[in-house]
Amino acid sequence: MTEPRQSSRLEIDQHGVAHLTLLRPEVHNAFDDLLIAELNQHLESLHARASRDEVRVVVLASEGKSFSAGADLKWMQRMVEYSLEDNLADSRELARLMQLLDELPCPSVCRVQGATFGGAVGLAACCDIVIAAERARFCLSEVRIGLAPAAISPYVQRAIGSRHMRRYALSAEVIDSATAQRIGLVHETCPDELLEARITEMVQTLLATSPAASRATKALLSEVAQAPASAATRERCCEVISQLRVSEQGQAGLAAFFAGTPAPWVPTENQTTETSKPS
Repeated sequence: MTEPRQSSRLEIDQHGVAHLTLLRPEVHNAFDDLLIAELNQHLESLHARASRDEVRVVVLASEGKSFSAGADLKWMQRMVEYSLEDNLADSRELARLMQLLDELPCPSVCRVQGATFGGAVGLAACCDIVIAAERARFCLSEVRIGLAPAAISPYVQRAIGSRHMRRYALSAEVIDSATAQRIGLVHETCPDELLEARITEMVQTLLATSPAASRATKALLSEVAQAPASAATRERCCEVISQLRVSEQGQAGLAAFFAGTPAPWVPTENQTTETSKPS
């Protein structure tokens, strides 16, 4: 009996760092309906666990030399035979994947190496922090084969802006990681051989932050991005900071800051320096 294919892996360490990894290196981590379904299942679990502080950071990565080549060719061949209703159902699952990744309650970090094409650009755009290897390459390749970067467009356009989106979605140009950083898709680049170490450093930085404050900040930023700078928005911001000041983690964090000691959520191995205060 053939074993079910495992297209991804979710591992959570003792500090609440979740590593969500694409496991299809033989096809450059191209995604199909099975991988999308797996990722959606993992992300739904991560939403629940992050809301309980069981997961504090999510790292999205891939095995092999490519982050993801986008849609799997065999899957695309099957889609040719799909009805409009079947295609709508498929597209909604991909849209759900982007939404779940974008709306994770905790910080997310994307580790990018090699080819990042098509829908994979959307995965990167949905993460809070994107760190790419210097030799990584990016492409919104859909128009070359008569399609459009539809499900990912809200997230990619938010990241790079409408002017850059028009150019790269319409030209399907391949860009390097330096260009991806310049237009806002990538936050920073590093030599390929240092990528894993840089991801680890970023995770340690995020673990030094309050889980409750991170959740509240991420939710607030999402609200503010969709609302004008109105009196209601300002009042909402005041409510968030006031609630955090009187919360258990807010009180503990302030007490640790004034005592010059690490906050209770900082992992032991991170507690090598005193909490910095302005001079």
